[in-house]
Amino acid sequence: MARMHTRRRGSSGSDKPAADEPPEWSDVDPEQIEQRVVELAEQGHDPSQIGIKLRDEGVTGTPVPDVKLATGKKISEILEENDAASEIPEDLRNLMERAVRLREHVQANPQDYQNKRSLQNTESKVRRLVNYYQGDELEPDFTYSYDVAKEILDED
Repeated sequence: MARMHTRRRGSSGSDKPAADEPPEWSDVDPEQIEQRVVELAEQGHDPSQIGIKLRDEGVTGTPVPDVKLATGKKISEILEENDAASEIPEDLRNLMERAVRLREHVQANPQDYQNKRSLQNTESKVRRLVNYYQGDELEPDFTYSYDVAKEILDED
């Protein structure tokens, strides 16, 4: 996806080391990890923030490098099981937040052509993601617009 709106090449990132089981130094009980994940979600953290917190702070002082290896479930799966998942996926929510901020900026600064283009690109990405999630994690008739995004983000 690095080349979606630019002629430049994307930078290749590092891959996580292949591992089938959690390291010996991280022997936290899977149930404790699940409880901590739900706890952090109730405090308003997104799944990616929860993963970072567990990596850095851990559960009862022991870091959890990979929740999926330790519990056999992804963070989003744990949240769904405990009815703590948000209505719209995190990546879509983040893009919608950016689009709303950009639109407000462009309305206040109509001469800012670079940000006008940035807004077009961001809304294009939002529409692509909406098509991807439609019927599965979003309503089949969900359509993106600035007003819809503003309403969704104001609910939280």
